[in-house]
Amino acid sequence: TLTLFAFSSENKHRPKTEVSLLFKLFLTVLEQETDKLHQHNVRLKIIGDMAIFPAKVQQKATEAENILANNTGLQLVIAANYGGQWDIVNACRKALNDKLDPAALNPEVFANYLSLGNHPVDLLIRTSGELRISNFLLWDIAYSELYFTDTLWPDFNAAALDRAIASFNRRNRRYGRRDE
Repeated sequence: TLTLFAFSSENKHRPKTEVSLLFKLFLTVLEQETDKLHQHNVRLKIIGDMAIFPAKVQQKATEAENILANNTGLQLVIAANYGGQWDIVNACRKALNDKLDPAALNPEVFANYLSLGNHPVDLLIRTSGELRISNFLLWDIAYSELYFTDTLWPDFNAAALDRAIASFNRRNRRYGRRDE
């Protein structure tokens, strides 16, 4: 699974012209890339509150997800109008709507109400030299390995990804345990 942060829940507070441009860019990418994703057997899942997007963008996003739903290769998750805090609150609302017995609530059950479900993130790559996670997948990255790079997102290429994966492969993942 590859999850990309396309539009944070905080991005909607940017100037209206910038937000409008980002909506148009999202629509253009959906229109231009869906067939390529399908050819490469990629499945698409869009997480976040799509309600703020124009109807045409919402329609194209749903259409793309449906076209790619039965693919069995890489799952591409696009976080659009997404924030980790929103995700946790939304998961609480879903659990309450299901009238979940509080005695049955544990981290594994709760995780199933989150946007990614019970699929923790192994590696979080933060580009642009920023040393923060910016409200991204707060629950899901509890035991992620974090990789920070000064490389800007548009310049993050295969070589940059190879460096991040090499760094990840050198790590000793203990999940809170000691080395034996």
